[in-house]
Amino acid sequence: MVIGRLRLKDRGYDFPPYRPPSEAYSLLLRVTRGCPWNKCLFCSMYKDIPFERRPIEEIKEDIEHAAQLYGGSARTAFIGDSNSLVAKTELLCEVLRSLYTSFPHLERVTSYARAKTIAKKNLDDLKELRKAGLTRLHVGLETGDAETLALIQKGATPEEQIEAGLKAKEAGFELSLYILLGIGSSQRWQEHADGTARVLNKIDPHFIRVRNLVPQPGSPLYDMKQRGEFVVSPPDLILEEEKRIIAGLEVTSEFLSDHISNYLPLNGRMPGDKTALLQALEQELAALRTDPAVVDEYREKEFLRHL
Repeated sequence: MVIGRLRLKDRGYDFPPYRPPSEAYSLLLRVTRGCPWNKCLFCSMYKDIPFERRPIEEIKEDIEHAAQLYGGSARTAFIGDSNSLVAKTELLCEVLRSLYTSFPHLERVTSYARAKTIAKKNLDDLKELRKAGLTRLHVGLETGDAETLALIQKGATPEEQIEAGLKAKEAGFELSLYILLGIGSSQRWQEHADGTARVLNKIDPHFIRVRNLVPQPGSPLYDMKQRGEFVVSPPDLILEEEKRIIAGLEVTSEFLSDHISNYLPLNGRMPGDKTALLQALEQELAALRTDPAVVDEYREKEFLRHL
């Protein structure tokens, strides 16, 4: 295991096993263990980790250990595990104060959060957390299609996703939403794309981060794929789906494909880069359908996606 930037684990330091790619250089701090929901069909994370809230004494000890390792130089921090906002607001504020005291150069503190939790949390509590120094929330939207959300057992409706996104923005957070290309399979890819664009337009998050679905061993969706109950979409359909989502977007978000699962590194600021993103997808689709060398390239990508 590592702590942020390839630092050896200290025996007394317990930290999140997962973090977003954008937090690769961040100090990692564990406030909760596991996932309080842990029912999403596509997810293989936290399956063997019972959910628990860590006591403040343990968390502060980890902050002290982290300060010894980093020497107070960290500029960004990520709080885990999957949904730290289920912790009491008072505890999280105390954690944030301790972090900023131990690391006076911190510029950003972020956390995973579930839409349902944000929607239920009092707006004043969210504002208090923002004032205490929690700056950005990473939230898995996955899809804006109600039927697909229900099928994958996400535990939130499109309306709750919209409510949560708007509430997070009203509280002052930067909001990073994740969408999962291919989660609608070939049966509902159009509904998935249209519903996702609709929800994103309602929220207008600061960041839209794209992931390609790769069913992982340990997830229920992987078992469904093995039984032939879920068919993974081919690359050309994934690109068509992404094109349909982008075409439907009316947002001011930053659009990012920042994961090894992505077929195409599409990055841009909406709406200015929308045309360029669509043109890049059109060119890639044309090449994929006509050039054998590009087909071979995608086969290699498939291999890397399953490492």
